[in-house]
Amino acid sequence: MHPNPAFRQEPQERHLDFAAQTGFGMLCATPAPDQAPLLAHVPFLLSSDRLSAELHLVRANPIVKIKTDPLPAVIAIQSPHAYISPDWYETEQQVPTWNYVAVHLRGALIRLEQGEIRRVVDELSDHFESRIAGKTPWSSAKLQAEALERMLIQVVPYRFEIEEVNGTWKLNQNKPEDARMGAAERVSGSTIGQETAALAALMQDDRRG
Repeated sequence: MHPNPAFRQEPQERHLDFAAQTGFGMLCATPAPDQAPLLAHVPFLLSSDRLSAELHLVRANPIVKIKTDPLPAVIAIQSPHAYISPDWYETEQQVPTWNYVAVHLRGALIRLEQGEIRRVVDELSDHFESRIAGKTPWSSAKLQAEALERMLIQVVPYRFEIEEVNGTWKLNQNKPEDARMGAAERVSGSTIGQETAALAALMQDDRRG
């Protein structure tokens, strides 16, 4: 998380809203104190009370091999983000930077019984399918039972219990409004970053004046 308090003023509920809406992040866990962290890119579904999330990992993933249960872990969610040229501020004595939104969920990864895998897969797919406009939602019921079983045995269900939520919304809050608006206008059409139009909209939000 960025140390500047200007970028860390958003309430926890907004961090969780962002995590829920994004639904995809980087899971990080460490096998042992003397070993490098392991990373996995995972879709997840927050619980209705925002106290936990459910996800699944491919059985061959190295994180699955870690025997610690519960396993301390972090889910990092990031996007949108973009490069900011100092020229876009139209004020002197500026330097290049990068604007972004990032939320970290810290907590414990708990392996569920394998019998839970169908429910976890169904709840994840139901959630994301329901967000696709104009489409009949896909469901696992469309697969033949034997084919579904072969696929489900390859993945392992988990619950991630959230213990701490941190977020950075680095949107030029530390700049004068004119400078921020000028940079936002240029960001909206930039190709250096991801979801730059969405980032520009956040930068233009009047609540950040």
